[in-house]
Amino acid sequence: MTNIKPLADRVLVKPQAAEEKTVGGIIIPDTAKEKPLRGEILAVGQGTKDEQMVLKVGDQVLYGKYAGTELELDGEKYLIMRQQDVLAVLG
Repeated sequence: MTNIKPLADRVLVKPQAAEEKTVGGIIIPDTAKEKPLRGEILAVGQGTKDEQMVLKVGDQVLYGKYAGTELELDGEKYLIMRQQDVLAVLG
């Protein structure tokens, strides 16, 4: 677990690994793979006076293709994004 504490209405997301795809026996390189669009919430901010934080640690979520800012810490990739960039919570 990381020591990042998001501020306000932001959340820290651990993206799910992109699935390995092959086309006719050819392995698609990492640069051509689709960005994963789902992940797990690792940390949440307190929300703002205008927007209550409804997401919680452990939620599995879907988010937009270009949502968030990518971070890399200790060789792990994370996204930090606003709560409003999360499209859905998977149940």
